[in-house]
Amino acid sequence: MDNGDLGPNLAEPTPHSVAAVPARLVRRLGVGDAVVIGLGSMLGAGVFAAFAPAAEAAGARLLLGLAVAAVVAYCNATSSARLAALYPQSGGTYVYGRERLGDFWGYLAGWGFVVGKTASCAAMALTVGYYVAPGLARPIAVAAVAAVTALNCFGVHKSALATRIIVGVVLAVLVAVVVAGWAEGHPQAAHLTPLTGHGIYGVLQAAGFLFFAFAGYARIATLGEEVRDPARTIPRAIPLALGITLVVYAALAVTVLAVLGAGGAAATSAPLVAVVQATPWGWLAPVVRAGAAVAALGSLLALVLGVSRTTFAMARDRHLPGLLDVVHPRYGVPHRAELAVGVVVIAVVLVADVRGAIGFSSVVVLAYYAIANASALTIDGSSKLIPVLGLVGCVAVAVCLPLASTVAGFAVLAVGALVWAVRRGRSLR
Repeated sequence: MDNGDLGPNLAEPTPHSVAAVPARLVRRLGVGDAVVIGLGSMLGAGVFAAFAPAAEAAGARLLLGLAVAAVVAYCNATSSARLAALYPQSGGTYVYGRERLGDFWGYLAGWGFVVGKTASCAAMALTVGYYVAPGLARPIAVAAVAAVTALNCFGVHKSALATRIIVGVVLAVLVAVVVAGWAEGHPQAAHLTPLTGHGIYGVLQAAGFLFFAFAGYARIATLGEEVRDPARTIPRAIPLALGITLVVYAALAVTVLAVLGAGGAAATSAPLVAVVQATPWGWLAPVVRAGAAVAALGSLLALVLGVSRTTFAMARDRHLPGLLDVVHPRYGVPHRAELAVGVVVIAVVLVADVRGAIGFSSVVVLAYYAIANASALTIDGSSKLIPVLGLVGCVAVAVCLPLASTVAGFAVLAVGALVWAVRRGRSLR
């Protein structure tokens, strides 16, 4: 993205100036830290699992599904970056929707983000458990949530350092998978029957599954009050993180199709493990499994970080209980919001199903980004093409996900709208 496009928008008058927002959180994160936090979210457990359902949906058109997901993600990232330059505050699209479209749309975006990403947190925690010890998946998931919550409560800078280490480990594992797939050739692919998929519907559904793995760049925007020089840092960090992730995913997608074929990828729940097992590098399988657990932990770390900041922003505006609007005097983090999110995620972990949580989260988060794109459409002097493509893409991909996920996602959004209407009615009495 050309950062020059953001220049004319920085001076635009806004209904609520940034100066009017209390300076509560400490600005510690630079471009590198913000990029790493985004990578920690996007290079999470999704990349180890998303190719299987995506291949089942799109068949040999898997790469087309990845391209659609990347285009939608790029549009969303560009819209988010433009808005973040105007509103460098914690809360992401919750703030953007409120400022550009009105209180209702900001609230609905915040509601969708908190609910949808809470489900994502549970899915990531369970993934850690299933990769470490399937028989003890839930207890391990609970322990992972508790550990991540405690780490975040001791300061976002420490969380960024931990995420940097995790991202390094995960990237090393993913590079090893690509090397294994191509170093010894890919003899099995020719013997597997390719799937034809379900046309454009299948491509869009595959894009929905793959989008789940892309969606972490929102975590950068939600840290607006903890980033140094956010008007410059956030617009730089978002496309950088997205670009690196796209290169990694494209390399993995080509490798998976070359080694396993679309049919082979769809037939396994762990396609990256299957890739190394199909080569003389089969000894790497335990390493890949360990990498998946580490990736899920890194994604969980960044997810809890982002959800707690949106919770904090909504509590500050009294859309959530005001007792969550507190910053720790020593560590400079919203510790009550962190603890509340951790408790809710643990509760979901005890009852949730991983696949269902992922599908539900994708639908709600796509609605969240639809609001971001609609908000970006209202910025004077900026191109309308990208937010229009992003808005249409979000809606199209969301409605093509499995029916149960789509219905559940929109039902939760409707509940959120009803809660807002009831509270609004009471406040007007």
